Amino acid sequence: MPLILYQRDDCHLCDLALEVLATARAPALESVFIDEDPTLEARYGPRVPVLCDPRSGRELDWPFDAQAVATFLGR
Repeated sequence: MPLILYQRDDCHLCDLALEVLATARAPALESVFIDEDPTLEARYGPRVPVLCDPRSGRELDWPFDAQAVATFLGR
C-alpha cells in the first residue's frame, strides 16, 4: 500500500514537499487532493501537505525535510 500525500491544487508547499520526498527517495506515493472533499478538507485543510502511512495510520505534517521523512519511514 503506497504512502499518501494529502495536498491541494496549486500549492507551493505541496510542490516543495514533493521535492523533499524525491530527495529522501521515498517509495511510491499516491497524491490525494483535498479540495473537492469536504471531509478531507475539514481534517487536513490547514495542515497540508501531510504525508500519511495508511498501514500504520501515522502522519507527518509539513514542514518536513529529507531526514524527517527518513525517520518517518524507519530508515
